[in-house]
Amino acid sequence: MPTDRPRLILASTSVYRKQLLERLRLPFDTQAPGVDETALPGETPADLALRLAQAKAHAIAVNAPGAVVIGSDQVAVCAGEALGKPGDFDHAFAQLRRMAGQDVAFHSALAVTDGTRTEVADVITHCRLRPLTDAQLIAYLKAETPYDTAGSAKAEALGIALMERIDSDDPTALIGLPLIALTRMLASFGLDPLDGGAA
Repeated sequence: MPTDRPRLILASTSVYRKQLLERLRLPFDTQAPGVDETALPGETPADLALRLAQAKAHAIAVNAPGAVVIGSDQVAVCAGEALGKPGDFDHAFAQLRRMAGQDVAFHSALAVTDGTRTEVADVITHCRLRPLTDAQLIAYLKAETPYDTAGSAKAEALGIALMERIDSDDPTALIGLPLIALTRMLASFGLDPLDGGAA
């Protein structure tokens, strides 16, 4: 690998984002950004996701001069309401009950920074969930326990059975890290995974 490549840091402790970034075969570290994810008054879901992605990236970059840092955040939106990580069974059940038979937009925001320059993107995935019974929702939640996932729907696993349709320009966006947009952004910082440097 070229020695002049900058260090790459993923500002996240999410196992899903780590697994996705590993697909690009670029060496990287992970660090917890420690950012408060509470929405600001009047903040739209898209603005929330973009602000948090940038806040996570900058929280790490400030103590890692010269490194390229990736921040990401995802917010689901159903009928105008932002749905974050449920945290437990009851909140997940309520989210999925609200989403069943409805159209849901997942905003997967990215921010890449080297401390002096920042690029951002919001990759939107549109999903329509099947009409689902309470028994089906309970069966899914007991099998999957998706309490750390925005909107409680892990489409990369059993959550795909919740879906009637998924429309996206990037199949990895719904999982939490849009790799198509990220590859383009990393290349602009000298970290193209196809530029002879992938492990």
